[in-house]
Amino acid sequence: MNRKLIAGALAGLAAAASLVAGQVVATEASKPDPWLRPAAVPAPADNVPNAERIELGRALFFDPRLSGSGMISCATCHNPSLGWSDGQPTAIGHMSKRLGRATPTIVNSAYNTIQMWDGRKASLEDQALGPIGDPNEMALPIPQMLERLSAIDGYRAMFERAYPGQGVTAETVARAIASFERTVVSSTSPFDRWRAGDATAVSDAAKRGFEVFNGKGNCSACHQGFNFTDNGFHNIGIKADGDAEGRFAHRKVKVLKGAFKTPTLREIALTAPYMRNGMYGTLEEVVEHYDRGGDDLSNLSPNMKPLGLSAREKADLVDFMKTLTGAPMAIVLPQLPPGPASAPTASR
Repeated sequence: MNRKLIAGALAGLAAAASLVAGQVVATEASKPDPWLRPAAVPAPADNVPNAERIELGRALFFDPRLSGSGMISCATCHNPSLGWSDGQPTAIGHMSKRLGRATPTIVNSAYNTIQMWDGRKASLEDQALGPIGDPNEMALPIPQMLERLSAIDGYRAMFERAYPGQGVTAETVARAIASFERTVVSSTSPFDRWRAGDATAVSDAAKRGFEVFNGKGNCSACHQGFNFTDNGFHNIGIKADGDAEGRFAHRKVKVLKGAFKTPTLREIALTAPYMRNGMYGTLEEVVEHYDRGGDDLSNLSPNMKPLGLSAREKADLVDFMKTLTGAPMAIVLPQLPPGPASAPTASR
């Protein structure tokens, strides 16, 4: 692994937190602009990213040996060339099985206070092993994963550097993957430059669209702050598709029936198709969904209602959302440590 690249990733964590924050626009209360990046990329005290942890996590993220078939890595679904998603309506898992939900981007997932469409995972560390062990996704039982990694000399050495004395364990695998994922952050976008004082960074149409976003469109009721999410769960009236539980499956509160997590809008121009079931291919279709107040009106979120947007307001809103995408993050594939070939896990 090129150590300069790892140092660059660490520098990127600091730069991502400071580049815009250092240019914050003061509000009337002399507080930082809530739409601009906060001062730091969050990380738990017991897993602060460093060069060794990022290096290990990057290797694990791109290594297909962490799947039962030996052909699927985390990056198969979270592809940096596709906005760290997969460009599919819904994910494709083990033995090419079509799964029920869209692959969310991992851009800015470090800022999420809860993970997954239905919120069943609390942190990046908590989430990291779920897809690996899931028989429908990567289909590699965790004990087998640990056996594979422990049999590779290069990995044992990498784990020792990243987590001295802790060994190759489920916990250290999860921590390493989470450490790498915390480096996947959005770059400075035209919207950020505009909010930081560059009046020419976005078009007049986009500026009007931001007014619609915060006003008539009511988008900011859920898409709030720097990461454009309230980390909450809402039923937005998606047509019935057999996935009706949402957050209710994990928290039995009536209002959460059919409610799914508010996704970030950062890098939104790169992550089509949209919605948790990938039903819309364009941002224009998404705006039309909200404008008509959703389709399935049962247990609809109180924030959902017909908007009555004009054609220009809809176009301006799309123009605004496109300003939330910056230059893509530079990524170089890791040199994976060589090791013995692993027999694929039988399909289950």
